[in-house]
Amino acid sequence: MRRWLLTAALLALSTGCNKSSEEKVGPTLDGQLEPVANPHQPGDFEQLPDPEAQNGSVGRAARRLTVSQLDAAILEAVGRRWTGNDGIDARATSLGRADFALVASENTEPNLVFAKFLEDGARAVCIAQAADELKQTDPTKRTLSRTLPATWGDLRTLTDAQVNEFLTYNSLRFWGDPLEGDELTKWGTFFKQAAARAETAKRRGDVLAVICIAMLTDQRFITY
Repeated sequence: MRRWLLTAALLALSTGCNKSSEEKVGPTLDGQLEPVANPHQPGDFEQLPDPEAQNGSVGRAARRLTVSQLDAAILEAVGRRWTGNDGIDARATSLGRADFALVASENTEPNLVFAKFLEDGARAVCIAQAADELKQTDPTKRTLSRTLPATWGDLRTLTDAQVNEFLTYNSLRFWGDPLEGDELTKWGTFFKQAAARAETAKRRGDVLAVICIAMLTDQRFITY
């Protein structure tokens, strides 16, 4: 009698557990996966940082261009390589390129040495390119001044729309991101100041060179 009662109790318990399990999971249909519990619990993973606390960005920190990337970027943006006895090939080691004798990995830190030589290179390529473009009367054959009139005159006479077009075009060339809003206004003021000084010095090509140097040495050009 006692054995019969024990067996009946076990059967009842087993039936109750199966019923509870079936009610919790629910029936599955053909082609339907059974539900799987979420293995991630609150606190199991690190949340992304607040964009407002990261200057509007999340993810990895910006990286500086390598020497090879810098060489290609200058050629693409300005239209000429940084060459000569003090060119990028001569300054490659100082700019961070590994020599694989004493240094096995490239240095991509934006240090003061890199900034100094980059400014020298910017002056060299931008002044030379501005001088060439000043003589070119076909805007389609220019790189930096493609939006300017065929024959340069007093650049102080350009309308605000023409100045903004020039700055937007070049910011896209150098940074891949157009100037907008208040920043575009500030760059427009900078352009007009440069145009006034260039006209006084009777060196109209300086306007193009100054804007080129400023954009090439901006951190948006050397980082990605």
